[in-house]
Amino acid sequence: MDEWIEALAALRRRGEPCVLVTLVDELGSTPRNRGSKMLVTAEQAFDTIGGGQLEFQALAIAREMLQQGASGLRLERFPLAARLGQCCGGATSVLFEPLIAPRPQIALFGAGHVGRALVNILATLPCRVRWIDGRAEQFPAQIPTGVSRILSEDPLDEVDAMPAGGYFIVMTHDHALDLALAERILRRGDAGYFGLIGSLAKRKRFEYKLGQRGLGEAAIAAMRCPLGLADVKGKLPAEIAVAVAGEIVACYGHKSRPGSDV
Repeated sequence: MDEWIEALAALRRRGEPCVLVTLVDELGSTPRNRGSKMLVTAEQAFDTIGGGQLEFQALAIAREMLQQGASGLRLERFPLAARLGQCCGGATSVLFEPLIAPRPQIALFGAGHVGRALVNILATLPCRVRWIDGRAEQFPAQIPTGVSRILSEDPLDEVDAMPAGGYFIVMTHDHALDLALAERILRRGDAGYFGLIGSLAKRKRFEYKLGQRGLGEAAIAAMRCPLGLADVKGKLPAEIAVAVAGEIVACYGHKSRPGSDV
């Protein structure tokens, strides 16, 4: 059995996105025959389409598609001598096929009552969650499947560790930390979603302080505070968690529809 088939089965079980790269035609001398395949993830590649510059370029294109969350097919033609300088001198066309829709990656800051209620809901959704707090005692003994517990003395580092388009939910026990996280997230400028727990009064205070730190109105407008679906009322942790989870689902559902801007 080809290595890529076994790898694809494992990736499907984990819900990890990948791109299947296939040689769809060949003219003259080429490193591999039509139908050769390679499976590419953000960090690994399984099987080969012949090595050399052709494979190097194919890997770069596949990983660019993964980074952009591309969902459509892409066909590239490679004249091996003219474009890539390979001695075989033929030409081939390569099909890039994204498989397994990327799951939103969520950084949830805060393991208080609302954070604990929210993480149990997020764990049931098609997303990957990093649950971050500096207080070990706040985490429950059992962490839900699909959630990574991150005990961090400097949560700001975890903002930097997130990929472009990542989702950020800030609900810590410390307003100063909330403000520092908000500034770091907004300065990135590439969040797929950023929600901050709090009232309209908190939002006004944060808008003023973030403005003093040099952030413009357009950047600050990306911050959702209060967060959660407005139609879901209630102040209990479970009620707030449902409202926030609903907003997350609405957000990634919109971004996955054809014609959306992401």
